[in-house]
Formats: sequence, C-alpha cells, structure tokens
Amino acid sequence: MGCGHPDKVADAISDAILDACLEQDPESRVGCETLVKGNQVILAGEITTKAKLDYEQIVKAVVRSIGYCTAQDDPVFNSESLNVTNLICEQSPDIALGVDENTGAGKEQGAGDQGMMFGYACDETPELMPAPIMFAHRIMRKLEETRKSKAYEWLRPDAKCQVTVEYNYAGKPSRISAVVLSTQHAPEVSREELESVCRQVITASLPASLLSPSTQFLINPTGRFVTGGPQADCGLTGRKIIADTYGGVGRHGGGAFSGKDASKVDRSAAYMCRWVAKHIVAAGLAKHCEVQVSYAIGKAETVSVEVLSDCKALTADELARRVKAAFSFKPADITEALGLKRPIFSASTNYGHFGKADLPWEQIDSKRIYMLQKA
Repeated sequence: MGCGHPDKVADAISDAILDACLEQDPESRVGCETLVKGNQVILAGEITTKAKLDYEQIVKAVVRSIGYCTAQDDPVFNSESLNVTNLICEQSPDIALGVDENTGAGKEQGAGDQGMMFGYACDETPELMPAPIMFAHRIMRKLEETRKSKAYEWLRPDAKCQVTVEYNYAGKPSRISAVVLSTQHAPEVSREELESVCRQVITASLPASLLSPSTQFLINPTGRFVTGGPQADCGLTGRKIIADTYGGVGRHGGGAFSGKDASKVDRSAAYMCRWVAKHIVAAGLAKHCEVQVSYAIGKAETVSVEVLSDCKALTADELARRVKAAFSFKPADITEALGLKRPIFSASTNYGHFGKADLPWEQIDSKRIYMLQKA
C-alpha cells in the first residue's frame, strides 16, 4: 500500500499521535483510532497521557507530509480544508488496573489484552522476509520516491501493489509471474507515459534474474485512477494487517498495530515474535520460522509460546526451550528490550512493519544468537 491509500493515511495519523504522546510522556497509554473520508478526519479511542497535544495540527502535518497539501493535489482531501473531529477519551481504569506496573497480577505489568500474536522470518530475502511482500514494498517505496522527486507532477499519493512469485521444488523464488501496480494520477497524463514510468519503477525495484519476457505487468488495470485517497474511499486505522506483516505468509492473530503503545501486546508482542523468529533464521537454525505467543489480560506471563520451523538440528521442544531462555515475553521486558517507550512508531507505519533495518525489532543481537546456538 502506498502512503496515500486511505487506510494508510489513517494509520499514519494514529501513529503520529502516538509518537507525539511518547515524545512528551514516555509513560503514555495510547489506543488511537482514525477514520478518514471526504474532507473529514475523525479521531477516537482512549489516551491517558501528560502530553499536551494540538490534535488538529498533528493531523494536518501528517496529511501534508503524505502529499495531500492543497486543492491542486486533491480537491476534497487536503490539509487546507480538513475538518477534524476529536472523540478521544481516557483509557478505562479497569484495563489500567491489570496493566499498570505494581498493580497487575504479581505486581508486574500485565498484558493489555488477551489474544495470540505471531512473528515470522525466512531466508528468501536479505531482510529475512517473504519475497512477494518485500518486493511489493520496494516498488511502493520507489514509487513514492519518484513522486516526491517532482519529476512527474501527475503522480498522486494513493497507490497499491501486488507481486506474484513462483517457487521451485526446493521452495525458493524462481520467477516473478505478475506485478499489479495501481497509482493515482492527474487526468492529463497519457496512458503511454503512465505505463512507461511505472514499468521503470517496477524494474528498478525487482531482481532482474526473476523477471522474464512472460512476466505480466498490470498497470492501472481499470485504465483510470484519477479520484483516489479518502475522497474515493473510507480509510480506517488497522485495516491492512496482512500488508503490514508478511503478505499472507504465516498466520496472523488479528490484532492491528498502528495507534497502540507497547502495553498493547497486539503490537509489542507481534514485534517481539518477529524479533525472535528473525534470530532463529539468522542463527542458521532454520530457513523459515514462525513464533506464536498468547496472553491473558492483566497477566505478565504468556499463556503459551510455540515455535514452528524447519529446524533439523533441534527438536521443537528444545528450540522452544532455548527461545524461552534467550528472550522474555513479559510486556515490560519486551518494552525494555526493544525500547518501545520512544517516539519511533511513525517509521513503521508505511511499507510494512517488518524488514526495515533501522527498527529495533529488526536488529540482530549476537549474544542472543549465541544463546540459541549453544548446546
């Protein structure tokens, strides 16, 4: 998804509000939901913080940064004509009772909700991510870079991409069979120019060895994409959970990420599971790995920790034992290990929450690698 897709606009606003809270008050509890449609932005959810925020200015700054600046960019949804409605209230004290440190069960910070969270890693790309979703993210980033360079004034912010990859008998990517790229554009651009620029973006983003004369390039398949963004479609926080994670590879617990602070294990534990799975693959113990945890609200200890992989050197039980020895899944420990009280979440909003080298849950810790590898 491009950063101008309505759902990603909503995600970006929610994460910007989260970061603004954490910048002033690292202990902020944030569950921010955003709806965008037409020229309306509606904020809702629960926030408990000492931070003093100008919500309208945060919203407008995000919308400008995406590229919906003036009526020339979008006659309906732009930072100059937005109407912002704020329905945010404080977090329920019943939730805080089990989540706050020194009040939860065992006097430890408990999980902010019950549920299952998953993390995945594989050796298909340098980022240890599945190839199809990683290739789609590369195309989207390149398209945004091209748009913001102002080389083609007709490019607009709303866009989406899908990459279909064929695998060989060994389970390795062997060929890209199809690329679907849809991008919003100004009405005056010719079909020929649009296709030419989009093909350049695609080929510059993908391994040439996986492209062939039979690869299909499906660019704006309907033929026209002038009306886009929140003018064309409603956007909601947390609606692109598969694009945010692994593109359908591996399982998903159902909880979204954006707008949630680290006490919400929907987000923090999913990041932790990715961190653990990436270490297992980076340690050479598996070519692909899925880590699953589950929680009860208000409890610090997990209900379960499961590791599914193609590891041949260790039994599943032994691998899980080493994981539990090397990593703690308690909410407070996750927050400390990954530094999740910092205003870093806007960097995760677009082009996937995983596979970006500068995010803390993507960093490899050599000491933990050793703990996983040792007998």
